[in-house]
Amino acid sequence: MELATVDGGERDGWAERTYEAYAPVYDVFTAHYDYDGWLADLVAVLERYGLSGRGLLDVGCGTGKSFLPLLPGGWQVTGCDISASMLERAREKAAGRARLERADMRALPAFGEFDLVWALDDALNYMLDADELRSALAGMRRNLAPSGLLLFDVNTLHAYRTFFAETDVVEREGHRLVWRGLAEPDVAAGSICESRLEIDPDAPGDASECVHRQRHFPEAEVLATLAQAGLECLGVYGQGLDGIPRQPLDEAVHTKAVYVARAAAQSAA
Repeated sequence: MELATVDGGERDGWAERTYEAYAPVYDVFTAHYDYDGWLADLVAVLERYGLSGRGLLDVGCGTGKSFLPLLPGGWQVTGCDISASMLERAREKAAGRARLERADMRALPAFGEFDLVWALDDALNYMLDADELRSALAGMRRNLAPSGLLLFDVNTLHAYRTFFAETDVVEREGHRLVWRGLAEPDVAAGSICESRLEIDPDAPGDASECVHRQRHFPEAEVLATLAQAGLECLGVYGQGLDGIPRQPLDEAVHTKAVYVARAAAQSAA
């Protein structure tokens, strides 16, 4: 399924509704992800670009999986998410060890100056055009310390032609989750794609569904939007299902593209 346009009414609030419905089963659906290993590999990449300090702003932090493994290492974390229910679960896990705030990344507040700002798990693919992407990236730049680094991942075209074009069933912890990708296996670059996650569809009265609507951002468009947002790209990596970032990025093979950036000199964005 390819969506050429999404009107203003569709844009406002749909991502929040999706993650409010997704929150109770998010950790169940992602239980197989090795966050400890993945985050360690990402930090190792950042250290190659001079990461110093342990202040993190985690944009789209969800239930906390993208920052909790860092806390034992002395990181000082601020996390934000558009979903109150996702944040509620993150607060329970963090137990006061992180500052957590509700925020829309398209209008990101100035939370402070951070050594690292990141947005993981394809959060930026929920931006449906280049203007929304630029606004989100500019907000992240405004939260960077002078020597701070930005890291984010986005899904590749390969991900939309596979995962977003397939049906997957997960049965775990008493839940049955059915992911129905609605994209075509030959979906064009830059398309908006949908999938629907059915939550316990065989449980009368309890079943729910959430729509995941994402846009594919080709590398050239991401690089151009980074520059418009006042950021300088330092490196681009590809990542497969093993979670290990490698160069060069190959959108026909990798499932995620990982970008590292910093504030451009004399930026006015």
